[in-house]
Amino acid sequence: MCGLAGFLRTPAMPARDSHGAWLARMTDAIVHRGPDAEGHYLDDRIALGHRRLSIIDLSEHGNQPMTSACGRYVIAFNGEIYNYLDLKTALQGQGVSFSTESDTEVLLALYAREGRACLERLNGMFAFVVWDREAGKLFMARDRLGKKPLYYYQANGHFAFASEIKALLPLPPLERRLRPDAVKDFFAYQYVPDPKTVFQNLFKLPPGYWLETDGQETQLHRYWDVSFRSLDDRSEEQIAGELLELMSDAVRVRMVSDVPLGAFLSGGIDSSAVVGLMAEHSSGPVTTCAIGFDSERFDEVHYAEQVARQFSTDHHEYTVRDTVADQLRGIARYFDEPFADPSFVPTYFVSQLARQTVTVALAGDGGDENFAGYSKYVTDLWENQLRGLFPRPLRRRLFPTLAGVAGKGSHALFRKAGSLLSALAREPDEAFFLTNCFFRPSLWDQLATGDLARETRHYDPAELTRMHYGHADGPDHLSRILYTDIKTYLPGDILVKVDRMSMANSLETRAPLLDYRVVEYAASIPSALKLRGREKKHILKQSLKPMLTDDILYRKKMGFSVPLAEWLGQELRNLAHERFTATDGGLAQCFDMTQLQSLWQRHLAGEQQFSQELWSLLVFDLWWQEYGP
Repeated sequence: MCGLAGFLRTPAMPARDSHGAWLARMTDAIVHRGPDAEGHYLDDRIALGHRRLSIIDLSEHGNQPMTSACGRYVIAFNGEIYNYLDLKTALQGQGVSFSTESDTEVLLALYAREGRACLERLNGMFAFVVWDREAGKLFMARDRLGKKPLYYYQANGHFAFASEIKALLPLPPLERRLRPDAVKDFFAYQYVPDPKTVFQNLFKLPPGYWLETDGQETQLHRYWDVSFRSLDDRSEEQIAGELLELMSDAVRVRMVSDVPLGAFLSGGIDSSAVVGLMAEHSSGPVTTCAIGFDSERFDEVHYAEQVARQFSTDHHEYTVRDTVADQLRGIARYFDEPFADPSFVPTYFVSQLARQTVTVALAGDGGDENFAGYSKYVTDLWENQLRGLFPRPLRRRLFPTLAGVAGKGSHALFRKAGSLLSALAREPDEAFFLTNCFFRPSLWDQLATGDLARETRHYDPAELTRMHYGHADGPDHLSRILYTDIKTYLPGDILVKVDRMSMANSLETRAPLLDYRVVEYAASIPSALKLRGREKKHILKQSLKPMLTDDILYRKKMGFSVPLAEWLGQELRNLAHERFTATDGGLAQCFDMTQLQSLWQRHLAGEQQFSQELWSLLVFDLWWQEYGP
């Protein structure tokens, strides 16, 4: 895994004599992504830098930026191309010769022959840029699902790019101006969804897109999307068998490495399946790593131990104890945008643990989005069925009033009733957003103040959910919300969390269940085989029955949950109180501190639980202290 950064040396870019020093500061900012080597390329029109974490071909011949054999193209690449050996063989058959064993050289040779069409042939996780010296154009692309990040800044004649925002901030032309609608998005979704970032004129290249620019004219194009049109003429047994074969091959191709390789293991279905398939393809014990908590309700290590024993792995564990408050600031700084999924904390620690023994770790990410593994899908499907029992005019006119009355009750049941009635009053796409919104619109209106409140008054974060839900081609509600999560929650939350926390420890992570072949196949499976009644991941469980025991397949899902309420009431209480009363931070700039402190006191008094809302406010302030305007 690696990091890249650079900028076009346009006439608008000042101080040309300083460009080499600027580039060095950019790559220094992401040294954690690539501690093994550093490379810079500069010509009259571009400055291109790279930090390398050596995985394939550990020699210096694999260092980057790398120039093509013809001399026309220069590449900086972050990721892995899993089918590079097959591509290399095909290219050699066409007369192409290679001087390294790296997948970078294969990617570069393929691009030199096929241009942007090469993307259709890649199976991997990647973000790369190619400079065409002859045409004076920069091409950049991101993998289909968004495993690897890529940002770009475009304003006032400037164009710059990097693997992380922190690598762009040293550039003098970049202005750190807050983007108000992105801040509102963050509190609704707990992350800033693409293509936005928290800063104006700074963007994420969306997954499955390429961009080409000469600094003046820019093309942005989507090269991949996933279809949910069901192929329902297959039997359940046939689907289960084909699915297992696909997953097995996805694991196999991700086990190619010139450095030690292992796996994250939670004891859940997805990670257990990955470990079991790794054991089938491995000649020795698989190295596995698990994370636990002092809190019994959130500790899953005994399940991980059970799977580790079954597959005779070399198992390692770490328990998160009273270390969160001491390390939270340091961990959170790896997110250069506000990010509030609290499971980033254990993800950091399990990555730290894994890095002690391996450089590459396979993970089970993607199983929930592919096969309907989250409890929210059950809830939302039930709500949608209930919604169909009432005429639309009745729902739209009467239910909001009833929801308002129920929501004023102090008992939790009243609040749940209010939430349900509010969801039923809305259309399915908006209700899916509302049910899964982490910061209620009424709370935002209560807390937001000043310019932030004024500039976001007419902006609704639900627009993003509605857009993707409407674009989905699935035949039913479940397929549409799965598509929506694959386009939003997966790349915006799950993959950001894993990338930043693993890269903070210079660890590469690979996700076999996000092999695009698995994703496309899963999308074609009828919804009824994914969610059967209240049973989640039905078809995945059927496919894994030859390998995993029923107590693993059918135990209650916990996910990578954390004891957030306990943290806020104990370990993080002093830090939270400090930031919720501070007058010099981002909270004081954006929110009504009297209202915020009232929320905090009500939470501490046990009148109402606001754990996720307060956590998102806290991490927003920690982000502001490090990166704010």
